[in-house]
Amino acid sequence: MSETGHETVLLAGTVTLLAPRDGATYIDGTFGAGGLTAALLSAASCRVIAIDRDPSAIAGGAGLAARYPGRLTLVEGCFGAMAEIAGAREVAGVALDLGVSSMQIDQPERGFSFRFDGPLDMRMGNDGPDAGELVNTLPEQALADLIHQLGEERHARRVARAIVAARPLRRTLELASAIRKVVPQAGGIDPATRTFQALRIAVNDELGELDRALLAAERLLAPGGRLAVIAFHSLEDRRVKNFLGQRAGAPAVSRHRPAAPHAAPSFRLLTRRAVQAGPDEVARNPRARSARLRAAERTTAPIWEQAA
Repeated sequence: MSETGHETVLLAGTVTLLAPRDGATYIDGTFGAGGLTAALLSAASCRVIAIDRDPSAIAGGAGLAARYPGRLTLVEGCFGAMAEIAGAREVAGVALDLGVSSMQIDQPERGFSFRFDGPLDMRMGNDGPDAGELVNTLPEQALADLIHQLGEERHARRVARAIVAARPLRRTLELASAIRKVVPQAGGIDPATRTFQALRIAVNDELGELDRALLAAERLLAPGGRLAVIAFHSLEDRRVKNFLGQRAGAPAVSRHRPAAPHAAPSFRLLTRRAVQAGPDEVARNPRARSARLRAAERTTAPIWEQAA
């Protein structure tokens, strides 16, 4: 449990897989409320470089930094740039807890949730176009493609048509209402869920950031260093699974994909299957239900030069 009362999903499993040790340096690429960073600092006399693109998260970490003087470095930035942030330093572990944090969801002014009325923002940082700009300026077909690809919404065309007809849309509840009129309720999931997910991923370039972070971790980790990634939806988890499987020398997951060029495995899988939360954790923290944790250990092989 973090100082803010927010529970870090799969915390114990992540710390166990990272196996923190004295004198080593770790990167927490998604600092959030600081739960994982605090657990690493208390588990060993190690150093942590904690990154978050949300300035409020970094500001909130001041107390933790004071508790562990000289051992915690807080950096406002994107985890895809962790190689530049860490410099020439080799690290013993990298952790990524992907997606939006519960703190951000619970702040209506951030515009992440369809449960509260707020501006259509959804930016994890303070820069770049917000969700309102995408909703109100994208052509209908481009909007449908975005919702289908990043939200895996099978009613994407219907949703895009409804959004264009209802423009301009400035508030989260306005957008959610337009979606609910054309998407049927199914399986207890709010009809607006997938569209909001798609817009958030697009606004923050979350998949691009993940790809850059995986490549950066491969470059930064010392031999024996470990990478642990928690994903909350299939788009992220599939990317992590494919990257680690490829780098560990596993066969291509699809017969339609070309065979990867031969290279010495740069990772050894620590989790053959994704680790999931147990019933007790899900009961305490319903967000844990969709979490998938994957981890791998860096080998002595050179980094792969080709894109993931």
